[in-house]
Amino acid sequence: MSSHSLSDPSDVPATDPSTWTVSGRDLLIGRRLPLLMGILNVTPDSFSDGGRFDTVDAAVAQAKTLVADGADVLDIGGESSRPGAEPVSETEELRRVVPVIEAIAAEASVGVPISIDTTKATVAEAALKAGATIVNDISGLTFDADMPAVCAASDCGVVAMHIQGTPQTMQADPQYGDVVADVARWLAERLDALSAAGVDPSRVMLDPGIGFGKTAGHNVALLQAVDRLQTRRPVLIGHSRKRFLKAVLGREVEERLAGTIGVAVAMAARGVAMLRVHDVRAVGDAILAYDAVIGPDAHVV
Repeated sequence: MSSHSLSDPSDVPATDPSTWTVSGRDLLIGRRLPLLMGILNVTPDSFSDGGRFDTVDAAVAQAKTLVADGADVLDIGGESSRPGAEPVSETEELRRVVPVIEAIAAEASVGVPISIDTTKATVAEAALKAGATIVNDISGLTFDADMPAVCAASDCGVVAMHIQGTPQTMQADPQYGDVVADVARWLAERLDALSAAGVDPSRVMLDPGIGFGKTAGHNVALLQAVDRLQTRRPVLIGHSRKRFLKAVLGREVEERLAGTIGVAVAMAARGVAMLRVHDVRAVGDAILAYDAVIGPDAHVV
């Protein structure tokens, strides 16, 4: 793995892309295979599972299932970010996520870090108080000017994602000069900006934002070039069931599990640090079977 910067290889010092510190604990120590972040949307309108887990009891039950299936992290979201989704109020998002996070954090059988998927600083702050230890922000902490300060004041882990536009506009006509270079540069600049705002880079994981302001071709190009994105910090890939798989496979959302698994195995082979997925057991089993047959040398690309 290269130790150069994403934005200017000549003069920006690298951090260690094999570490990710969350509340004082390095979650990547000794790992060759990616962490699995289990998706738990407590929304009525998410593109794949909207309305299935929008009560506290249903969400806690699903959290237990995801952990039993092998989830290393639970990602709780109270606002859909599917293309065209309308924003929800801060009050409504708080109502959806805080009781769920409190209930899951109180469950001894869960025992994995909880991530809050939000772009709102007040929601992130309340979620951290309720028991979350990771902030996963699809805007790279840019939509809310107070978000970097909230994360800097905590020892939480941070996932900073690239997006072009907003969920309402991002798929209208996404344009890039060179999508890999442009996204890599943006992520590097956000990492530096967050560091300047007081967020230790060791707590930051980067996400190129598969499906967020990208065509299917853009998404595939980013996945093919993922090595160029994980030089300074570890990378999360969130590809599960997404629309670009329809362009690749011709499958509707309920038929994209095999495609999700295929991409997950390819990303594991390239040393990606974390995969955000709906189908934790199926993806985890595929990666373990791949690793059992191929062995650790396959992860040196």
